Amino acid sequence: MKNTRKDELNQALEAIHFGFRTLTEKPDERLAEMTYSRVHHRVLYFIARHPQSSINELLEVMGVSKQYLNRPLRQLTEDAYINVKVDTADKRVKRVSLTKKGEKLEAELSGEQRKRFEKVFKQAGPQSEAGWRKVMTLLVDSATR
Repeated sequence: MKNTRKDELNQALEAIHFGFRTLTEKPDERLAEMTYSRVHHRVLYFIARHPQSSINELLEVMGVSKQYLNRPLRQLTEDAYINVKVDTADKRVKRVSLTKKGEKLEAELSGEQRKRFEKVFKQAGPQSEAGWRKVMTLLVDSATR
C-alpha cells in the first residue's frame, strides 16, 4: 500500500510529537519532583542564554505574554533560582539572571537534552543534522508569515 502525502505529513507530526515527548521526559520528571512545570525550565533556559535581560527583553525572546511568565518567574525568584535586580541606569527596568542554584538546575535539565541531541546527531550524521536544522528553522520562520 502506497503512502499518501497526508500519511507522510501525519508521520512527521507523530515524529515531532514523540520526539518532543522523549526529549522532555527526564527534565519533566525532575521538574515534577519540585512541583515545577516545563515553563519553569523554559524560563531558566532563556535566562541562562540571555543573562541580565530585562523582563520585557525576556518576554520578547521567549515570545510569551507577561501573564505567562509572571507565576513561574515569581516562584523561581522566591526559591532562589533567579535574581531580579533593578537596573542601575533605569529604575523602572528589572534585570534577571540565574543564581548559582539556578545555573545548576538549568544545566541539569538542559544538559540531559543536549546529551540526547549529541547522541542522535552523531548517529544521524552531519548531513542529517543540517537537514533537521534547516527544517526546524523553516518551521519557526513559517510562524512569522
